[in-house]
Amino acid sequence: MKKYILSIDQGTTSCRAILFNGSGIIEGVEQREFEQIFPKSGWVEHDATVIWKTQLEVIKNVLYKNNISPSQIEAIGITNQRETTVLWDKNTGKPVYNAIVWQSRQTEEICERYRSSDFENYVKENTGLVVDPYFSATKIKWILENVQGVKEKAQKGDILFGTIDTWLIWNLTGGKLHITDYSNASRTMLFNIKTLKWDKYILEKLDIPESILPKVVNSSEVYGKTAKNLLGEEITISGIAGDQQAALFGECCFQKGSVKNTYGTGCFMLMNTGENMIVSKNGLVSTIAWGIDGKIEYALEGSVFIAGAVIQWLRDGLGIIESSRESEFCALQVKDTAGTYFVPAFTGLGTPYWDSDARGIITGLTRGVNKNHIVRAALESIAYQSADVVKAMEKDSGIQIKNMCVDGGAAANNFLMQFQSDILGCEISRLQVIESTAMGAAFLAGLATGFWKDREEIENLLISDRHFTPEMDIETRESKLTGWKNAVKRAMSNQPL
Repeated sequence: MKKYILSIDQGTTSCRAILFNGSGIIEGVEQREFEQIFPKSGWVEHDATVIWKTQLEVIKNVLYKNNISPSQIEAIGITNQRETTVLWDKNTGKPVYNAIVWQSRQTEEICERYRSSDFENYVKENTGLVVDPYFSATKIKWILENVQGVKEKAQKGDILFGTIDTWLIWNLTGGKLHITDYSNASRTMLFNIKTLKWDKYILEKLDIPESILPKVVNSSEVYGKTAKNLLGEEITISGIAGDQQAALFGECCFQKGSVKNTYGTGCFMLMNTGENMIVSKNGLVSTIAWGIDGKIEYALEGSVFIAGAVIQWLRDGLGIIESSRESEFCALQVKDTAGTYFVPAFTGLGTPYWDSDARGIITGLTRGVNKNHIVRAALESIAYQSADVVKAMEKDSGIQIKNMCVDGGAAANNFLMQFQSDILGCEISRLQVIESTAMGAAFLAGLATGFWKDREEIENLLISDRHFTPEMDIETRESKLTGWKNAVKRAMSNQPL
């Protein structure tokens, strides 16, 4: 009987279920989008119950449509949108408030309260993160402070917290397991990535009861089984990783210094730093890549807030292209941007600037600029922002990046990948399967059960699609980068125009 790994890929806008065979090839995919909730400007929320129901539906559909019995599923691996926060009543199983999404800025006021230099330094040194609404800690505090009766219930031990992996596993197991893995725990701003324990000082400072927190487990081990009534069979759950760490694993970036960049709505770049936690001095965050067999590997991470989203804006906001695919065609109609730079700081600037008040601008406009120049400048902006992150990583790690693995939807754009290679002066490697996030979750699950023997075996499963090598001369590269830096200065909130 043929066996499969089922990868649950719970993202920011959709739930997916993907079936991988023993060769690491996708044999079935089901996807369904769910509602985004925007209660106020800058707030982003999800209905956690809808996420669970949608995820269960796509799991059932992928099995049914591919005529696969639950008994053919060797194991389940889970990857998830990170930092998104759910609090629920452990007795009823019902969320006490909407899930507060990683993108949401509704806890900015709470962050301001805690941005004293001493506390910020402690957070950075021990969690690897910065005090920012991005992470889970202040989202938890916001719910405890703003939803009536929740704080009292939490103090009595009746409330549970989880990132989306925890929420899904709790439901999949009928409430038997309240767990998260090292990678997701490291994104909460509550987990000490040096001691590998929930940080009592931060919990006390934020007045968050430790009793609400899940048990932290390895990213690859057998945790338990799904409740039989869900799918008709009990299925082993044996892999968990936050989406970006899962992509790092899916790209087989196992060596210290190896780097991957995921081109999605935003860009998330991670460098494997091995057993060494590096505290960034250049605007990056430190995080746990994964924990396997009790051995922790760390990563440096940089975030670009707006990547593929700038192309969506050209399509939906300006209406100058009809599809994302058209962007590559437009970019190739002109030899350059005619001196135009596009800084898509729609929600501020991420790594290495961390300027939440920066706003998007297009500079260098003349009468000779047409829509093709603007589309090209938008695509180039994705590569420039990623280059800023690479330079920060090289400074922090002392490692020169000579090759970068890429995945995500925008990685299919050949113009963008070639320009990325040119502006970095390094090779870009793209796999045939760009579903690296789901693949990473599958690999973690399959390694735990023996479906795949070891890391060497899964490395041999990866098939390259294309390598991009630099074609731009150094002088042109430096000139373009200088122009980009000048444009960024104009977009930043603390720079006079």
